[in-house]
Amino acid sequence: MSGISHHKFGNVDWRTVAILAGPGFVGAIAGSTFLASLDGGAATPWISGILLALAIYVIWRFLALGGARPTFKSRPSAKMLVPVGLIGGTLDSVGGGGWGPVGTTTLLSSGRLEPRKVVGSIDTSEFIVAVGGSLGFLIALGSQGIEWQIVAALLVGGVIAAPFAAWLVKLLPAKVLAVAAGGIIVLTNVRTILLAFGLGSSTVWLTLAGLALVWFALLAHVVRIERAAAKVRKAEEAGVEVPVGG
Repeated sequence: MSGISHHKFGNVDWRTVAILAGPGFVGAIAGSTFLASLDGGAATPWISGILLALAIYVIWRFLALGGARPTFKSRPSAKMLVPVGLIGGTLDSVGGGGWGPVGTTTLLSSGRLEPRKVVGSIDTSEFIVAVGGSLGFLIALGSQGIEWQIVAALLVGGVIAAPFAAWLVKLLPAKVLAVAAGGIIVLTNVRTILLAFGLGSSTVWLTLAGLALVWFALLAHVVRIERAAAKVRKAEEAGVEVPVGG
């Protein structure tokens, strides 16, 4: 449903999906079949640290543009997408999540694809990754321990949310979407790192609340910049001179 929704709103780069999905499927089925018994928790803080650094870079990169429009280079190469797919798919199965954070953060930081197409392409290819992970777990473990009521509830919620999310991704300007996505990744990975160090829940939530306030302030700042830039572009198209300061 997410892939269909993103496709309808033009958020999918199908070349990226075609290259990314295969390695993601292989990584997911290998992770769930052969690596499910490994302790993914030991590597989680290190992975979260890398993703946190990439997310901060993404936010800085788009904030540094000011009122200028972002430009994007040629699309991601296969040399970049294949390792991202393998690592993201494996981590998704071993740790119960990782495809979105690894893929989205890496592609956003590369600057080779506009944010809405990064999100749409990662979400669309995730269907193949989910199939690979599910097959691996069913082969290795059977259906033992699967709570089908939880599975059904998650599916229903996902189906309801997917079209709205795809529409929102299409609607938001590139800078706003990049800062929004980067902030979510920062919050989730800071939480993972703090919990890994054994900090108490009150400390974790106070830290996250402080970061969330900073994130909201940055989002408001970017929205103001985008509105001012949109006014300037509209005036230029109409042939009207806009004074400095909007």
